[in-house]
Amino acid sequence: MKKIAILGSTGSIGTQTLDVVRNNGDIRVVGISAGHNVDKAEEQIREFHPEIAVIYDGQAAEDLRIRVRDTDTRVLSGMDGLLELAVMPDADILVTAIVGMIGIRPTLAAIEAGKDIALANKETLVTAGHLIIPLAREKGVRILPVDSEHSAIFQCLHGEDRRQVHKLLITASGGPFRGRKTAELSNIRPEDALKHPTWSMGRKITIDSATLVNKGLEVMEARWLFDVPLERIQVVVQPQSIIHSMVEFEDGAVMAQLGSPDMRLPIQYALYYPERRYFPGERLDFTKLRSIEIDEPDMETFRGLPLAIQAAKEGGSMPTVFNAANEEAVALFLDHKIGFLDIYRIIEGAMNRHRTIENPDLGQILSVEAETRRRISEEWNK
Repeated sequence: MKKIAILGSTGSIGTQTLDVVRNNGDIRVVGISAGHNVDKAEEQIREFHPEIAVIYDGQAAEDLRIRVRDTDTRVLSGMDGLLELAVMPDADILVTAIVGMIGIRPTLAAIEAGKDIALANKETLVTAGHLIIPLAREKGVRILPVDSEHSAIFQCLHGEDRRQVHKLLITASGGPFRGRKTAELSNIRPEDALKHPTWSMGRKITIDSATLVNKGLEVMEARWLFDVPLERIQVVVQPQSIIHSMVEFEDGAVMAQLGSPDMRLPIQYALYYPERRYFPGERLDFTKLRSIEIDEPDMETFRGLPLAIQAAKEGGSMPTVFNAANEEAVALFLDHKIGFLDIYRIIEGAMNRHRTIENPDLGQILSVEAETRRRISEEWNK
């Protein structure tokens, strides 16, 4: 029986992880966490009977505690609760499905405790990859990617000599505004940006896909996951979301991983790696697939990707600034306080103001994040 704990069980990746649990009879959920979704957390407690449930918001946690007092589940709150969940003795794998930099401390704690990580939280490696990867190696912990693109690369590299990798090719759908130019994006509303053409994802990640910030974060993450320099990571647009990513080897051979755009596939692969389990979802029908389209990303219009690459090249604390500024900007956009193109302006402004700290420790990373958020909030929440 495999035992898992889930950071962010009520979000998009978390709920799809629980779908995988339902489809398999040999996974036990020992811990779950949510931000403030008490209704969904109660449903999950009554279905999966975890030992621990964490609600980050203290008042919401008290509400949940009252609702489930007839169960054996302990309800915790705040960062202390997340850290206790991360190091649960019974858990074999921690699924980091939580969104944002809040996932860094629990991930580090889980690695220290020797837990394998099913990683869906991009921000952890983007901002603290220089801390996470060496610690995982030291503790003998596996980092198993859940993002479809990184899972695809991971699968293509299975059994291969990584020293013979020439290039990683990360695919992007292009988002809902592919083909549009900057002038056409000035009046975009959140409702428009949330209509992703192929994937079902959370609100924040869907906006990141529309700006191509998501692809920039994936480039940064791939650099740490696969130990490949930035100049050998290429982004290509594949609108059908059938090719999930590719690896080019030194001899020119290219290996690609294809499949239906269903996040439950990479989630299941991470949980059972290296075993492949039957998956009851939709399959690719190559007799109906007449063509596969590949294009270059428009980095003049969708500036999230080049700004991310700039931050990654600068290194140090700059990726933290990029990520924190984007999170603040996306929240403002979803609240109808700024326009779509203002997301880029906010990120670029924050990066231009920042003086980079080389090799920041955890305290410095969290301090830079807080300062970046504070300045953006003061400037834009007027």
